[in-house]
Amino acid sequence: MPFHLPARSRRLALVEGAVAGTLFGTAAILINFLKAQGFADVFSIAFWRLFVASALFVVILALRKSFNWSLLRKDFRRVSILGVLLGSHFILFVSAVLDTTIINATVLVNTTPIWSMFVSSFLFKLKPSRLAAFGILVSFLGVAVITYGDASARTWTIQLKGDLEALLAAVVEAFYLNYGRETRRKTSLLPLMFTIYVVSAVTVVIVGAASQASSFAFPVEPSIVLALVGLGILPTALAHSFYFSSLSDLKSFETATMALLEPVGATLLGVLLFAQIPNPIFILGAALVLTGILTVAIKES
Repeated sequence: MPFHLPARSRRLALVEGAVAGTLFGTAAILINFLKAQGFADVFSIAFWRLFVASALFVVILALRKSFNWSLLRKDFRRVSILGVLLGSHFILFVSAVLDTTIINATVLVNTTPIWSMFVSSFLFKLKPSRLAAFGILVSFLGVAVITYGDASARTWTIQLKGDLEALLAAVVEAFYLNYGRETRRKTSLLPLMFTIYVVSAVTVVIVGAASQASSFAFPVEPSIVLALVGLGILPTALAHSFYFSSLSDLKSFETATMALLEPVGATLLGVLLFAQIPNPIFILGAALVLTGILTVAIKES
């Protein structure tokens, strides 16, 4: 009996991308909390977030036994490459958050839609409309306004190592989204993401061992364990899975643009959890982000 993927729509993909972008705002908060608790090993943080995400998918797949793995097996080489790219992105992103300021990491990592637009145009011959390109630039400007408004003058500095890591994380993610779009369109999400997360975790272990830069610490303190579980579930298992799933009906740069909701989500979480009232400039930045995203979301004729 032939295998058919569930019916999907562009509207559902946009909702998935928006939910993912909002949840991504928890990543930097949790990583900085781990750093404050003395758990600041890049490879350990990247590994445990992927381990938690993989474990969650093991439970889900065990409860639901109706998945067809044949398409995944046929495309395993491509899926493995996606896992290597995602693992590399997580290593670079975690390292960037630890090595540079939040404002630098936020702005540079969120250049992904711009890089994705270039990769899509030049390598995959899928060019955005002028309206979509304009929306991407407006959203990115909004991110810059929000992060600038949250920073004092003395925090806006160049920290070369962390800044380059954030920029490389954005570039790697752009290739990941473009390369993964075809696979997502023909493969069931749950077994696909489980395999990607496992390969990503293996990539982190191999790179960490080869660089001799990590002892892969085993967390024991409850606060650290809880933060790693949150990191593995919220911005990884949930957010990133929704993010990748949206590629079924969105172009890579459209999916990447949805992630620009990250600083908006992080700010709103700060309001709800810590009663941190944002600067008035946040309203301007958020308006730019949302305007740009709505512009990109408009279906081209």
